[in-house]
Amino acid sequence: MSEYKGIKGFQVQTRTEDPTPYAQALADNPYVGSWSSGGALNTARNNLASMGVNAENVLAVSGETSTNVTNVEQYNGSSWTEIAEVNDARRGVRGFGTYTSGIIAGGFDPPYSNAVESWNGSSWTEVAELSVAKAGMGSSGSSITAGLIFGGESPSALATNESWNGSAWTELTDLNTARKELAGAGNSQTAAIAMGGTSPNRNEVEQWNGSSWTEVSELVTGTAQQAASGTSTSTLMYGGDTPSSPGVTTNTQSWDGSSWTEVNNLATARYKLGGSGASNTTALAFGGLNASDSVQSATEEWSFSGLDPSSTPAADYANAITGDFYYNSTTGQFKTVNTGGAPIGAWSSGGNTNHQDTERGGGAGAAYNAAIIFGGGTPPSPIIATAESYNGSSWTEIASLNTGRNNIKGSTNAPYTSAIAFGGGNPGTTGVNLNESWNGSSWTEIAELNTAATAHGGSGTSTDALKISGQSSPGSALANVEKWNGSAWTETGDVNSGRLEIMATGGSTSAIAVCGSFIGGSPPNAALGNVESWDGSSWTETTEVNQVRKNQHGVSGSNADDALAYGGNISPPGSGNTAKTEIWNGSSWTEVADLATARSCIGAAGTSISGLAARGTTPSATNATEHFIASDFLIKSVTTS
Repeated sequence: MSEYKGIKGFQVQTRTEDPTPYAQALADNPYVGSWSSGGALNTARNNLASMGVNAENVLAVSGETSTNVTNVEQYNGSSWTEIAEVNDARRGVRGFGTYTSGIIAGGFDPPYSNAVESWNGSSWTEVAELSVAKAGMGSSGSSITAGLIFGGESPSALATNESWNGSAWTELTDLNTARKELAGAGNSQTAAIAMGGTSPNRNEVEQWNGSSWTEVSELVTGTAQQAASGTSTSTLMYGGDTPSSPGVTTNTQSWDGSSWTEVNNLATARYKLGGSGASNTTALAFGGLNASDSVQSATEEWSFSGLDPSSTPAADYANAITGDFYYNSTTGQFKTVNTGGAPIGAWSSGGNTNHQDTERGGGAGAAYNAAIIFGGGTPPSPIIATAESYNGSSWTEIASLNTGRNNIKGSTNAPYTSAIAFGGGNPGTTGVNLNESWNGSSWTEIAELNTAATAHGGSGTSTDALKISGQSSPGSALANVEKWNGSAWTETGDVNSGRLEIMATGGSTSAIAVCGSFIGGSPPNAALGNVESWDGSSWTETTEVNQVRKNQHGVSGSNADDALAYGGNISPPGSGNTAKTEIWNGSSWTEVADLATARSCIGAAGTSISGLAARGTTPSATNATEHFIASDFLIKSVTTS
């Protein structure tokens, strides 16, 4: 008998397990940023300056213990080493540049100082002074010859903005809002960002383009005396103090150039800390004061773990080579790896929710293993306010909404530490305009919808979302759409077909609204197949789904060209629920694996390749959860006879 090696020239590889589809690998190992412990400062202090453009080579300069100090320490990625001291001891000083070449300026000596010192990698030299003596400013710059110092106090809040060219300071256009105790970031004197501070509003953010400051999206949580690192379009801001309890915070917020997202917290709550880093993916936090005003020496390092969704599958998991042929010694089968593509996928069972009689609750999340569900209930059952979070295997009760509602919608950021829950019915078919914000521990009522709505669609994040269609009262259907910018709702382009029980996914600039039902008609309130695509300014009717559906069917995805629709109630009325699942590629719908259980009134979350269906009506209320995972390839067994 001929051997495979003799025919093909190589032996069949033996493996103990099949390769993992990339979508499954992403779900199993999500890309998440978090803080870990680094080496402690030799001298604990607060209100210090930092210099460095990454998280591995950083200087911690001057600051305060119980008195102002001249200490300077260098971080090498694991430990701090004391090096040459500055000439003047001061606190509230700020700096820019690298660990071998940079500038520190200002501070409180006392009194307020305009002193500036230059670092050449071995010693400090006094150079041209600031135009205004001040402390607690923001700074930007990665070069000893090009930097920016803005805001601060002297002692009242300042709007001043000064640029350094290597030999002199030049006054430039002021900030729009004078502020002190702010954070600044940026890699030059022509691109910077000023965040928070006491002005007195702590959530204001301004971006610098080299000639003027422009107000941009506000912080999720207003903060002062915090640290920040990165560029004007990729920033991480952390720590500080807030106006509300508990005050001193562990909060971390990430800026992507258009919106802020709350991400994983620092291990230690602190303010007046130092920070450094190149972007919102790497950073260093050190020193500061804790909630008891105890001086800190702790260092924390911010980095990402898991698979980066922007990377290619081949770079992140092995043995997923299309056309590969191998022997699985565990199953005793010869197998091949064939081209799969997004339409290949399957639903599997997950952990049950803690509450069952809660269909019509709101679901939100960026992946099936990072989601929350809140509210729900169908009269005569109680309308509830409970909320739960999901980690991919089990649900955990979290703080309840302030007001229970059903037919509610929400938007969130991974890993569900920041969310909003808007609209809904209380007790049922009459809409409300309530909007609540989740900060990872509690819900707070914030700016309301302009038009009360229930049975509406929702898409986006906690700082950048859409409310789509729905109804205000029995017998009416809304066409209106509202956009959320993190602080207020604004009316934007209406959908072409006003409807209720609509579901949507995507963001505020790219979204898709799927199915639903009109008011009235013959037969009345029949399910629809209508699909509309949003490009940030208008809605366009596009290809209808294969299976019409309504009644809070599930929809998950990331934009107008990428969605998954599943479950729902089908037309005509009385025909029951469907388990049908369809995937959208921007031009057509393709049917994929069905839900295990047909259901409507679903709490949905996730993406087109990592979806979540929780709770619902089957037709009785259920607390079952299912996950959808799409494959990037298909493994087939090969017969040897």
